[in-house]
Amino acid sequence: MKAEIFLPDDYRPAETEPFMNDRQLEYFRRKLINWKQELMSQSAETIEGLQESGRNVPDIADRASEETDRALELRTRDRQRKLVSKIDAALRRIENGEYGYCEVSGEPISLKRLDARPIATMTLEAQEKHERREKVHRDE
Repeated sequence: MKAEIFLPDDYRPAETEPFMNDRQLEYFRRKLINWKQELMSQSAETIEGLQESGRNVPDIADRASEETDRALELRTRDRQRKLVSKIDAALRRIENGEYGYCEVSGEPISLKRLDARPIATMTLEAQEKHERREKVHRDE
């Protein structure tokens, strides 16, 4: 088992450090874990809210509004469920030593991009190219 890495509260990965050193990996690992815990907590609140709101609303307009709200909430939670699986995949990449490198080019993903989107699997350039290709195929 690895020794715990000390990380000051104000630590931010810097371009001047070796890429994906132990401190950077620990920073992103903690960021991903905190994000996942936040999503899981919100999910639990949604389940509680849905169980409580199972009441019968006599007014048809109120019932329709409540159903719309519930559907929107469930769609949001479904997106978050998919996000949790991406977070888990990013945590596995940290464990495997693959985190921070583009799955297409093998190039390092910029620290700014990873800080903004810690589940990123491609450099910005590779992602843009991928999205352009996707758009072309979708338009056909």
